[in-house]
Amino acid sequence: MSATTLTADHLHTHHEEHHDGKENALFGFWIYLMTDCILFASLFATYAVLRHNYADGPTGKELFDLRYVFIETMFLLFSSFSNGFAMISMHKKDRSATLKWLMLTALLGLGFVGMEINEFTHLAMEGNGPDRSGFLSAFFGLVGTHGAHVSIGLIWMGVMMGQLYFKGITPAITSRLLRLSLFWHFLDIIWIMVFTIVYLMGVL
Repeated sequence: MSATTLTADHLHTHHEEHHDGKENALFGFWIYLMTDCILFASLFATYAVLRHNYADGPTGKELFDLRYVFIETMFLLFSSFSNGFAMISMHKKDRSATLKWLMLTALLGLGFVGMEINEFTHLAMEGNGPDRSGFLSAFFGLVGTHGAHVSIGLIWMGVMMGQLYFKGITPAITSRLLRLSLFWHFLDIIWIMVFTIVYLMGVL
């Protein structure tokens, strides 16, 4: 067997191993998302059980400002669109455009988290913290867990922007950005459910 044949076989094997590694990473991430689905399903179920346990405290109708939450929701929805444009730019191998769209996504995500922190702070200062009633415990648990996930996503996004800036659009970074995009869109879907079940139904 010639050296050329050995080299070709080695390259083919290396390519297959690299391809399998990317597929395994993506499959593993899907499994993680499924476990997150179970987590949020449990939190939604807890909220459904405790949503009327006010302990003579305020109800959702008294606490929630739909106009405020609508603006908060728009921040996250538009961040999902900008993330989609970032992925389009990435597939076009346009590093500059990818970075700009990711930066916009991060800014919108920061706006969302900032509004959520402001809402929680306002509720706590008025004596409506998670210890006030079962309803508020479930509310802070569900909405706070989602906010924590968004915050983790923003840290991940910051790390990826740094890698993208210094290393460019490599296969490894492409794979990581695709997983980040899946995570971000997943959080967007969860928030739509939160907005509908917690806020919208809470004021009816």
